[in-house]
Amino acid sequence: METTARREEILGAALEVFAERGYRRSSIDAVAERAGLTRQGVLHYFPSKKRLLRALLQRREDLARAHLAAGHADKDLPSRVAEVVAYDHRNAGLVQIHSVLVAEGIVRDDPAHGFFRDHYRSIQDNTVAHLTEIYGDRLPSGLTPRAAASALVAMLDGMQLQWLLDDERSDYPEIMRDVMTLLIGSTPE
Repeated sequence: METTARREEILGAALEVFAERGYRRSSIDAVAERAGLTRQGVLHYFPSKKRLLRALLQRREDLARAHLAAGHADKDLPSRVAEVVAYDHRNAGLVQIHSVLVAEGIVRDDPAHGFFRDHYRSIQDNTVAHLTEIYGDRLPSGLTPRAAASALVAMLDGMQLQWLLDDERSDYPEIMRDVMTLLIGSTPE
């Protein structure tokens, strides 16, 4: 099997194991078993559990960015945010791994702590820049771009947690679109 395919296979197994058990309760051996490899086989591609975690976190980011870049730029912001929620619901393992690792990453000595701190800063900064470009210093709702960005990130994470706990509901994308429309105040895009 080629190197790229084998790495993806290992990352897929790690996603499942880490989502089920969290980072701290997972082991290289469990990932290896899930991937149908030996411990040394996994360590050949990812020399440590921390490197495997970093690669997995980067893979999730890459998948999310690729999805957002794939034909959603023509939609208004509330519709794009609703599409993010819908995409995550079609990829439940990604939502679960994100939520589990964020929860563990709150602890400062956790290997994912810095990644998630930087991740949230980046999302908020990019959202503030985007909203400022469109609306200036105040959105039609009266909020500042920084306040709206903070509320958006909080809503996205909260919405995903609600869905993980009650995945029988399917109206979360529509709810997010409606709340985003209210948060912004109007959609001139």
